[in-house]
Amino acid sequence: MPDANSLYGPLDPAPDAGWVDAEPRMGFFTDTSVCIGCKACEVACKEWNAVPASGFDLLGMSYDNTGALTANSWRHVAFIEQPRPAGHRTPPFEGNPTGAAVSPASAAVAAGLGNDSGTDPGVPPGQPPAAARMAAGPEFLGMPGAQPPGRGSGAESRTDFRWLMMSDVCKHCTHAACLDVCPTGSLFRTEFGTVVVQEDICNGCGYCISACPYGVIDQRKGDGRAWKCTLCYDRLGAGMTPACAQACPTESIQYGPLDELRERAAQRVATLRERGVPEARLYGHDPTDGVGGDGAFFLLLDEPEVYGLPPDPVVTTRDLPKMYKRAGLAALAMVAAAVAAFVGGSS
Repeated sequence: MPDANSLYGPLDPAPDAGWVDAEPRMGFFTDTSVCIGCKACEVACKEWNAVPASGFDLLGMSYDNTGALTANSWRHVAFIEQPRPAGHRTPPFEGNPTGAAVSPASAAVAAGLGNDSGTDPGVPPGQPPAAARMAAGPEFLGMPGAQPPGRGSGAESRTDFRWLMMSDVCKHCTHAACLDVCPTGSLFRTEFGTVVVQEDICNGCGYCISACPYGVIDQRKGDGRAWKCTLCYDRLGAGMTPACAQACPTESIQYGPLDELRERAAQRVATLRERGVPEARLYGHDPTDGVGGDGAFFLLLDEPEVYGLPPDPVVTTRDLPKMYKRAGLAALAMVAAAVAAFVGGSS
């Protein structure tokens, strides 16, 4: 019998998908506060999963050269430059990138993708207004000193700037809209609660791309099929850690049973707030949110929009019961009208 929350709400997805002896739900907890932007996760993902090369374009977005999650980039390390000091609450950063460019040529690169990524929708182009700001010219940030910033001259002289870095990935939603709309069964729920694409039976319809509330799934132009993170399903079956988490040198990407990760994440947020980082927050951890909670969730240091994440993602199946109810009422009304017309015509 289907669970009462099969379409929306808290749920253990593997048993709901029919797994009788389901494993504990596994997932990712990404702590962005310790991400150093090394991109080891991107490289490890490509090497293990034989993902085609991409991300060699200079997008003008700091050191972010992959730009977004695509069919050829299953991990994306975002670099967000903010002209404000860490630990201070100011209005969210608007626009990306910011700061000065070395030349107008680099600003032109920021305004558009240099090479075709080979995927669809692929990497979004840069923002022309941001490129114009970058073309204003270089800004002198001071000469490097022998001591850490602020140690010799005081905190007031510290540069008003910080980097936010985050390794983004498929969220493996509890209620996965991509899975719900797939007409061929190419997308399926594993015994670990993750969502995997079987590329050999994908027909390239693209329904999953428009259904995903996070904009994760992408198509390769060469064959039209959809591709995304599998949470290294082959490694999970062998009792191994996913490649990205295995390669992360700071343990920013943590892998394990989802319940344990949520407890660990809550403790980490409490620790950061005690240390003077009041803006630390969790994203995608709540089983009562619009997608029933994510199998890959994050600790953020700013609003989700700053990282390119939707503030309130909602699975498309949430409104299906209401839609069916309204359609049924409309059908009954039409039948009643037809009966009334028939009876009235007979008399």
